[in-house]
Amino acid sequence: MERNDISVGLDIGTTKIVAMIGRKNEYDKIELLGIGKAKSLGVHRGVVNNITQTIQSIQQAVDEAIAVSGVQISDAIVGIAGQHIRSLQHSDYITRPNSQEVIDEADLEKLESQVHKLVMLPGEEIIHVLPQEFKVDGQAEIKEPIGMYGGRLEANFHVVVGQVSSIRNIGRCIKSAGLSLAGITLEPLASADAVLSQEEKEAGVALIDIGGGTTDLAIFKDGIIRHTAVIPFGGNVITEDIKEGCSIIEKQAELLKTKFGSAWPGENKENEIVSIPGLRGRDPKEITLKNLSKIIHARVVEIIEQTFVEIRNYGHEESKKKLIAGIVLTGGGAQLNHIKQLVEYITGMDTRIGYPNEHLAGDSEESISSPMYATAVGLLMKGLRDKKKMKEKIVAVQSEENSDGDQAQINEEETIKIERKSLFERWSDKFREFLDNAE
Repeated sequence: MERNDISVGLDIGTTKIVAMIGRKNEYDKIELLGIGKAKSLGVHRGVVNNITQTIQSIQQAVDEAIAVSGVQISDAIVGIAGQHIRSLQHSDYITRPNSQEVIDEADLEKLESQVHKLVMLPGEEIIHVLPQEFKVDGQAEIKEPIGMYGGRLEANFHVVVGQVSSIRNIGRCIKSAGLSLAGITLEPLASADAVLSQEEKEAGVALIDIGGGTTDLAIFKDGIIRHTAVIPFGGNVITEDIKEGCSIIEKQAELLKTKFGSAWPGENKENEIVSIPGLRGRDPKEITLKNLSKIIHARVVEIIEQTFVEIRNYGHEESKKKLIAGIVLTGGGAQLNHIKQLVEYITGMDTRIGYPNEHLAGDSEESISSPMYATAVGLLMKGLRDKKKMKEKIVAVQSEENSDGDQAQINEEETIKIERKSLFERWSDKFREFLDNAE
């Protein structure tokens, strides 16, 4: 099996860590070779707060995935979330020395590297610089400027910023778990890759990924990312409320939520009761499902309202910015009964549950196409895309060398040295160097 065709997505969540190994099949769908899952013990609200426990959980998930797939892996694409993530809009331009030449990739890289030099708040670092629209010599609304003539190249960027220490802690955990970092991606962007269609991104859509510790939001319009946000609440606060409200232990609260929970309290009748075994010889507790759904309802409403504030901040009420495709819910929290109806009721927007099965090969297990695996599937997709790009560059460089009459086969390492690395790859390299020096 060719190692180049295989990629690994590693979703470091607050409740679970998922390692997914896969490759593309002949129909360009993802064939999952192995999946490993471990309880996440060292992560709180998307941020690592216990390095040792996180390393153990990552190793456990990776070992399980390796055992299932029989493939040895060395690197992974990792998702980053957490309440320290923020995004901002920024415009920048470059003046080209020769307007008689067409704009090429080097010009875009130069413009992007300028944005990377933006001065952030102390302790912050730019994670993504995502171009939105370009302007060439004042001509606006250009989506792809490569190949055009022009002297002044201008662009609006969506810049995603995170805390340096949080990013480094994740890098540290990956390295200590015996893997190298192939790249870092914002988790809502990965989930969006996995569950949104191109039509939805064009029409305007808000992706809400309700995880264990955070709720991630990504808004697309005209096929371009417009807004991202991370809200520091998720499924765990619902479990916490059930635990407090019903005076039971966390394990029981989580089971109650997943088995009997509903986000719509009108659904349950007064006389529906669940009996929970008492602790060590104590009497069992009886809990009415009506009370349970009232507790869940209150918390879910809070999460949705906070997210809706962000959607309004983006400007959903303006006719030009209207999100015609509405909302797509994904993540573990999207499995809660009647949450779709509640979101529609609060926001007045069309809502559907997003499953990542569209990109998976037909024979994939049903459990893997659950919304809770959306981020892991998205990260795996990004990893496979990056590998494909790398391969194309290698082939291009090899054919260039061969056309010069040099028939020597270039090995992969040399080729990678020759190719001009993208900005993010260069940043990743610097980041790896930093980790090595931090030993």
